[in-house]
Amino acid sequence: MIPEPRSRPTDVTAPPRSALRRVVQEIADLVFASVCAGCGAAGAALCLSCEAELAPRVVRPRSDVVPLRAGLVFDGVAASVLRAVKEEGQTSLIRSLRPALAAAVDDLCAGAGAPRRIDAVVPLPTTRAAFRRRGFRVPEILARGTGVPLLRALSYARRVQDQRGLDARERRANLAGGLVASRAGEGAAALIVDDVITTGSTCAEAARALRAAGFQVVGAVAVAATGRRG
Repeated sequence: MIPEPRSRPTDVTAPPRSALRRVVQEIADLVFASVCAGCGAAGAALCLSCEAELAPRVVRPRSDVVPLRAGLVFDGVAASVLRAVKEEGQTSLIRSLRPALAAAVDDLCAGAGAPRRIDAVVPLPTTRAAFRRRGFRVPEILARGTGVPLLRALSYARRVQDQRGLDARERRANLAGGLVASRAGEGAAALIVDDVITTGSTCAEAARALRAAGFQVVGAVAVAATGRRG
């Protein structure tokens, strides 16, 4: 279970999406609703067989910087559904991914060394280019479903290269000093939220930026994690 927040941070919510953006996403949902995002079969946005494949199987990627958890391995149906959300705008599929994220949070909060509280969830920021392309921020939508106050505390301090295609060393170099906290943490316990953990470099940089601003970083969670490490 997620610990109760100590207090609700201020400035935790973003303005509602514009009506136009909402209409565009609803149209996308209608267009793709007749084809399963997992296997391509006709009939539903996600067939029962593929939905069963999204049953959580917690992954614990290794990291010396911040505890990491993910609810699924990024392959097969999980990878296909996440791509459908991010690249095709099928945001209605996010509700099928929430159990995986919840399982990652529960696993992080269980056992020895578990955080005693979580004051806020901090979604990883989306680059301007990705936001222009998609019209929404996947980590933020996921974070809103945790039941913990959401805090937009991170932003890019400079322009970074697209991470796709970069190996672990290149990702670390690309992101070094790339994130900054937009507010003081004042000791608040923060949980980082992302959609996919690849090498863990982005979560590590986010943890560095938050700690520098006075946050206690209890860990980072994602829907899925790849087999790549760095």
